Amino acid sequence: YLPSCQRSVEKKNGSRAAAKHLIERYYHQLTEGCGNESCSNSWCASSVGFNRMDNNTAAVKALELYKVNAKLCDPHPSKKGSASAYLESSAHGNSACGHRKMNHKDVHSVRDNFKDLNYLTEEKVYEILDICGEKEDYSPLIRVIGRVFSSAEGLVQSFRRSKPHTKEELKSLQGKDEDKDEDEKEAAACSATAMEEDTPASSSSSRLGEGSSGENDVQKLAPDEVSVDIEAVRRVYDRLLSNEKIEAAFLNALVYLSPNVECDLTYHNVYSRDPNYLNLFVIVMENSNLHSPEYLEIALPQFCKAMSKLPLAAQAKLARLWSHYSAEQIRRMVETFQQLITYKVISNEFSSRNLVNDDDAVVAATKCLKIVYYANVLGGDLDMEHNEEEDEEPIPESSELTLQELLGEERRNKKGPRVDPLETELGIRTNDCRRPLIPFEEFVNEPLNEVLEMDKDYTFFKVETENKFSFMTCPFILNAVTKNLGLYYDNRIRMYSERRITVLYSLVQGQQLNPYLRLKVRRDHIIDDALVRLEMIAMENPADLKKQLYVEFEGEQGVDEGGVSKEFFQLVVEEIFNPDIGMFTYDERTKLFWFNPSSFENEGQYTLIGIVLGLAIYNNCILDVHFPMVVYRKLMGKKGTFRDLADANPVLYQSLKELLEYEGSVEEDMMITFQISQTDLFGNPLMYDLRENGDKIPVTNENRKEFVAQYAEYMLNKSVEKQFKAFRRGFHMVTNESPLKYLFRPEEIELLICGSRNLDFLALEETTEYDGGYNRDSRIIKEFWETLHSFGEEQKRLFLQFTTGTDRAPVGGLGKLKMIIAKNGPDTDRLPTSHTCFNVLLLPEYSSKEKLRERLLKAITYAKGFGML
Repeated sequence: YLPSCQRSVEKKNGSRAAAKHLIERYYHQLTEGCGNESCSNSWCASSVGFNRMDNNTAAVKALELYKVNAKLCDPHPSKKGSASAYLESSAHGNSACGHRKMNHKDVHSVRDNFKDLNYLTEEKVYEILDICGEKEDYSPLIRVIGRVFSSAEGLVQSFRRSKPHTKEELKSLQGKDEDKDEDEKEAAACSATAMEEDTPASSSSSRLGEGSSGENDVQKLAPDEVSVDIEAVRRVYDRLLSNEKIEAAFLNALVYLSPNVECDLTYHNVYSRDPNYLNLFVIVMENSNLHSPEYLEIALPQFCKAMSKLPLAAQAKLARLWSHYSAEQIRRMVETFQQLITYKVISNEFSSRNLVNDDDAVVAATKCLKIVYYANVLGGDLDMEHNEEEDEEPIPESSELTLQELLGEERRNKKGPRVDPLETELGIRTNDCRRPLIPFEEFVNEPLNEVLEMDKDYTFFKVETENKFSFMTCPFILNAVTKNLGLYYDNRIRMYSERRITVLYSLVQGQQLNPYLRLKVRRDHIIDDALVRLEMIAMENPADLKKQLYVEFEGEQGVDEGGVSKEFFQLVVEEIFNPDIGMFTYDERTKLFWFNPSSFENEGQYTLIGIVLGLAIYNNCILDVHFPMVVYRKLMGKKGTFRDLADANPVLYQSLKELLEYEGSVEEDMMITFQISQTDLFGNPLMYDLRENGDKIPVTNENRKEFVAQYAEYMLNKSVEKQFKAFRRGFHMVTNESPLKYLFRPEEIELLICGSRNLDFLALEETTEYDGGYNRDSRIIKEFWETLHSFGEEQKRLFLQFTTGTDRAPVGGLGKLKMIIAKNGPDTDRLPTSHTCFNVLLLPEYSSKEKLRERLLKAITYAKGFGML
């Protein structure tokens, strides 16, 4: 049975080879002709009146002609030695080699026309370029580039750092015995050469990696190395791209190459067979003209689709390789993909019915941009070591989980926090990068953010289906406003889920319905009341913290539609950060707060402020909190280091920096030891040894780096460890199931909690709406804006506090604040009033600008408390 099976396979392979050979003859007949100027075959390029066609059209037509068994010209004597004649002769096996061995003139002709050249080296390109330059005819070079750059196999083999196969290696690959006579050896070498040269782009995937040294080459390479000579590729591009005709060859070749590559990666698992396949992506991405308009329509979108099909290991290898590139090279690649995304967004009309998520080119370019993003992170200033320890005891689970399971709901946070697979493969996090090669802001695409339907995108993000892409999986491309909207949807859905669970729970248990997180507090005892209530909730059922907050001040009539919560947060923050309480220390120079290492307050107070920060994010409120950036880095899992002292304690930072840079003898001139002193709340000095018996260990030029590192470690981590852990625990009680860490960087977390410090009242004026008879051209409105613009910075903040409940701009600036100014009757002595829940200012139509100014200033200066209007 086995021999007959083998014969069947051989017969099948023979018929395939014959078909392939005929199709190639048709193709060369359509592209080059038979050489007979008086040819009458209408499907031959040599015939009179034949309409020239590009390579893609010729390939399709060749297949059609083969199917109908169309007329095939015999090669004219003038075409002897050409590709078509060579392909024809190669079908006859060893006799072709014998013929070529005898006809040296034909071989020389082949070399002159470079028909047998299926991969390129830098030297070969320059050789062809010189010959073309002498003849002032670049068509041979254009044909070679078209052939090699449209073939995956040809491109993978090109510009290798290692030498191509020698004749001996080829003979070895064919498995020929050494004792064979010389003619047989020559025939085997010719046959092997024919195998290499007789390969069209469309079949490149079938043999890539088979019988080549690709795998051996890869084994010798480091994880961030490839076998292609990148510098040689850059030099070649520099020489060739100045010629418009040659540039067009690169463009056309890429159009032909990309679908084949996409097919290779999708169906043939080609990268696992030959990791050198990655070379073609490296070579194509070195083309500095990829972002040109000519590429944006077809070539670049197709290439991005192919590149997005790379397996995870290949993407990681590309990221590691590109991480060694310069900032300018990274920026060029970023601009290439950004240009395509912007072009596609602007040239299409995306809406809720025509989602940008369904545009293959935009999605593919975003996935490619992710590889460059992680290369940017890897190539930046990394800090992989200083990570905060996880909480020793986990956040208590909700007591309602059993009920949820009974109701058929999945246990929340089952998979743990979301992590990007490429991040895992590379073993880094974005937060490990202190300073990337180029700023993270350059990866944000504003036109994309404008057309993105965030409610739909969030749904795709949560469902995680393969056929629907969510841009939230690539948060680097989203601005803070868009990410905040995604977080808002996540929070609201969680609130509605908690409300629904509560209703079902009350029906099953017969308990009183309580769908909100209700806090009833007294103004003069706000910390005590809030602390007791929140501590009880945190212990009994932490899931209640994820319900919508509803605050009620005792003795006041205000209904919480958002404004009362804002006031509550503001008062809690004012109270907790009061220096007299002693929970935080305040630096007059930096205007920043820091944890008091010698505070008498218990950990519950710090847990409370952590919960408050989490609730502020969860309920979309802005707090007047002034922490150094290191606090947000620590919340995201990174410890404070020496460089964090720059904004946390600039005086100490400068002193330690001078110590590191001191050129004299540190031990003799400064006489400091590994013992440091601090002062407690009462001004008493406290001594601390950075090392055991630190008072006896002098700081020297040799150990000063260790001294500085340990000093920073003590100041930012060890001295406040107890306080910060309680604070972080409170924060995570609210945000542990949120995609907060996945979406935001530390500086964006600060923006979420504190809002923007830049107050652009001109932007606010542009977006403000009017009601009750007022419009933009009303006299009182014009006078109002003139008055407001004349206020000082502090007065403007008071106005913002009076109208919105906070003196900070929301994420995205004041232009994102929807303020309404409504008419509140004719001229009167009454003060202006506001609905902080809805950002509504009720403004009487005062008779003069002076009266308006006086009434408005009095209202914003003495505003406190709520009533019902």
